[in-house]
Amino acid sequence: MIGTRLGPYEITGKLGEGGMGEVYRAADTKLKREVALKVPAAFTEDKERLARFEREAQLLAQLHHPNIASIFGLEESGGTRALVMELVEGPTLAERLDQGPLSLTESFSFALQIAQALEEAHEKGIVHRDLKPQNIKASIEGKIKVLDFGLAKAMDPAAGGAASAADLARSPTLMQSPTLTAAHGTQLGVILGTAAYMAPEQARGGIVDKRADIWAFGVVLYEMLSGRRLFDGETVSDVLAAVLRAEVDFAALPPEATVELRNLLRRCLERNPKNRLHDIADARIVIEDLIAGRSDELATPAVAPAPAPSPLARVL
Repeated sequence: MIGTRLGPYEITGKLGEGGMGEVYRAADTKLKREVALKVPAAFTEDKERLARFEREAQLLAQLHHPNIASIFGLEESGGTRALVMELVEGPTLAERLDQGPLSLTESFSFALQIAQALEEAHEKGIVHRDLKPQNIKASIEGKIKVLDFGLAKAMDPAAGGAASAADLARSPTLMQSPTLTAAHGTQLGVILGTAAYMAPEQARGGIVDKRADIWAFGVVLYEMLSGRRLFDGETVSDVLAAVLRAEVDFAALPPEATVELRNLLRRCLERNPKNRLHDIADARIVIEDLIAGRSDELATPAVAPAPAPSPLARVL
């Protein structure tokens, strides 16, 4: 498709591919800007899924936040549909983590921006469902952009309820992640990468809500601090087994990780979603306190001194 046009968009290069199809760099000849075009080639003949994809894209287009990659619109030309998105340059968080753990300061800064992006989406009823370092752009200047909000749901043939094991095996959340992969990347790498950040209820094919994003947030924060993947394995089954049963190795965190930080991670990584942190805003508040140097001890009200005895009490 390179060198061709899709409406006003002139395709100038291929950026990668994932479960949702191919992703291209394109020039917007009307507004004189570069954009990313995501073509859902996997289901161009499935009218029901295309209609759901378009409805989800309309919902996602309502997201306007500095830490969320924007959706500009949908374009159709010659029977080809494409999602027109903000082109975000720079490395992903996954590429940054290939070099090792981030500093505490940078981890907090990135975590705060990710939490703010999730908070904005959750307030509009949008769940990411596929949050992971590959879906997060992390510039050297310290700016975060979260990509692909809600696209896993838009593509999922079992969206809207609990999925069977067969549905889960076909779900783009696991098998066809919309994450942008390198053009030469393998599908197995995409699957492994997605499985490692799935919440336990998601891995079981259960109903997913915003608490799944909170789990993934905790997994990403742990990886930024430790420089190692929390749940890993050679096969998808190994990874999912670790998600469901493996103990969290808090010893891998840096020595300067405070009690408040460890407690935040524990709350995010509760396997029972009923016991998990219920709102990402609560995580955002903890991160803001950590950045500001405030602790629970400082927030605890001092014990009021005992009142002086009354004159009557002294007489008695």
